[in-house]
Amino acid sequence: MLRRITLLLTGLVLLFQTFGQPKLLTPEDASNNNPALFPKSLRNLSWVPGTTFYSYSTETALLKINALSGVTDTIVRLSNLNQMLVQNNEKARKVFPSINWLNGDEIWFRLGKNYYGYNIPEKNLWIIATLPENAENADFCEKNQSVAYTLGNNLYIAKGENQITISEEKDHGIVVGSERVHRNEWGISKGTFWSPDGNLLAFYRMDETMVTNYPLVNIEPRPAEVENTRYPMAGMTIHKVTIGIYNPANRSTTYLDTQRQGFDYLTNVTWSPDSKKIYVAVLNRAQNHLWLNRYDAITGTWEKTLFEETNDKYVEPERGPWFLPNKSGQFVWFSERDGFDHLYLYDGEGKLIKQLTSGPWVVKQIIGYSERTSEIIFTATKDSPLESNVYAVNVNNNKIRNISSKGGIHSAFLSPDGSFIIDSYNNPDFPRRIELINLKNLKSKELHNAENPLKDYRLGKTQIFTLKNEEGIDLYCRMITPPDMDPNRKYPVIIYVYGGPHAQLVTNGWLNGAGFYLNYLAQQGYIVFTLDNRGSANRGFEFESTIHRRIGELEARDQMVGVKYLKSLPYVDSTRIGVDGWSYGGFMTINLLLRYPGVFKAATAGGPVCDWKYYEAMYGERYMDTPEENPEGYKASSLIEHADQLNDRLMIIHCTTDPVVVWQNSLQFIKACIEKGKLVDYFVYPGHDHNVQGPDRAHLIRKIEDYFKRNL
Repeated sequence: MLRRITLLLTGLVLLFQTFGQPKLLTPEDASNNNPALFPKSLRNLSWVPGTTFYSYSTETALLKINALSGVTDTIVRLSNLNQMLVQNNEKARKVFPSINWLNGDEIWFRLGKNYYGYNIPEKNLWIIATLPENAENADFCEKNQSVAYTLGNNLYIAKGENQITISEEKDHGIVVGSERVHRNEWGISKGTFWSPDGNLLAFYRMDETMVTNYPLVNIEPRPAEVENTRYPMAGMTIHKVTIGIYNPANRSTTYLDTQRQGFDYLTNVTWSPDSKKIYVAVLNRAQNHLWLNRYDAITGTWEKTLFEETNDKYVEPERGPWFLPNKSGQFVWFSERDGFDHLYLYDGEGKLIKQLTSGPWVVKQIIGYSERTSEIIFTATKDSPLESNVYAVNVNNNKIRNISSKGGIHSAFLSPDGSFIIDSYNNPDFPRRIELINLKNLKSKELHNAENPLKDYRLGKTQIFTLKNEEGIDLYCRMITPPDMDPNRKYPVIIYVYGGPHAQLVTNGWLNGAGFYLNYLAQQGYIVFTLDNRGSANRGFEFESTIHRRIGELEARDQMVGVKYLKSLPYVDSTRIGVDGWSYGGFMTINLLLRYPGVFKAATAGGPVCDWKYYEAMYGERYMDTPEENPEGYKASSLIEHADQLNDRLMIIHCTTDPVVVWQNSLQFIKACIEKGKLVDYFVYPGHDHNVQGPDRAHLIRKIEDYFKRNL
């Protein structure tokens, strides 16, 4: 009897240990490969065009909800849609595909190479267009139900069963319609632009034939093969870009008259609302002079320069003109001319009407314009640099009001009639919360409140605070301590760093921006610390551009403010401080070791820029000018030049086919270390590009963790 009781108690203990104890993250979790850890949302959430209805899909149906009354209607069942898909030789779906509205009665979605339309009242499914197997850069136009796409280096249009050829470039150094024009700088995310009426297609044509080929090696064939990519390094010959306008009606192409004026970069291609004009923000190669030009879309003729912007450091347009509906060509322009990214209202001829927003904060995105309230709805950092909340500015009196019910990281979309917004946000208390907000009275209705997907996991404590640097500037910091930390013990520290432009690691979002990887490291017994130094995003032009021509200097000094703070804490082992970072963060990791030898015991640097003369021209010249113009700056920031200062344990990780930070960077640094007699560890990921994604990322995390366990 006693033995039975003992066995029963043992079984209960084991059961408790299995199901009752908090979980720990795994390397697979930390590599973002566990979908169960991401907060749930409302799938396919969107407004129905021309209505005050919004829609989203459940596991079994697509629903339409009246924002005024709350009445819900099931409009498409997944079982019915699957029946029609199977009849079209498609596999039945377990969940609804990603759905978009064509109009108030029709939706469209893409499955593989096929674009489908579905008429809800008629319950009719049809194929809109079919793309070739290897098509890329697909751009669907809802107005004319056509798809622009690239195949190889050429551009095509698919409509129904018809395929229209736009370009027939034989030389692969000429690329038409690609999103990688100007290497995706200045907010460029695509290479084709349908006119609002759907009758014309603007596109980028990039001539790279004058740019030096850079060899990337594919090790899969026997023997290995060279796969060249065009890579214009700082100070070297760059490509030439033009903008074509294709007319499907007569199958003709006209090019904008941009080359005669000698501009180097053509950015932010924007159509006028009436589809008659095209606006292009053009830059000189030095990136310190911008012209906003207007062109005739039919003839390609330059009509007018609406205004110019200059800066001693750089001008960086990332968004084109944003036109107010029914306002006779008035548009809003983003500019940092007063030191922060704000909104400026112009008339159709480029005359400044007024500045709409101002202050020591940054406008992030325009959501829409409500004609009912004469307000532009936008997201901004007005209440905190760590947040992106929703606001409205009245174009008549410039009054600004906060729309968000709670602070955090928000994204929102405006109803077609301008009466409501659907606001999706996250913060340390809410993994994801979605609200319907009435813009008139700001009354809100909760549509979704995601359960904490990490509620069963044992996480450390996360703290957010500021430290002042030597100039009295606040630097935002995040510190994650190990779970169940004993304040009487001393813990090793891993500083996770990026530190470069256009990135902000510390936020008031879910997990304070830390993600799974850093929380995993904290679970392994490390204090994980991050500081956003000067040069990082969302603090204004001066804060970010202070690194101009001197990359690596001020960023490192700010990071040392964090190190000094860490050393003051009684539970930090000041002899065991490590650093980890990737890309710009990889550069910063090695940069810290070389500038402050002996401070850090071990470090891991992934995909590091080791000398900015090996980096691409568009990004590199913005922050450093050319090597010929700034030789002292390039020498001071070169890790290769200062390899003799390496005295700490360092593992460099690089992907063999990295087209962003080319492999030459770290190989040259390794060569310099050998010449200087400096020991360094090195690891490569064959076949990966600028980072390690997919299943192999768990291996990367194990590799980094193992290195710190053995050396920190």
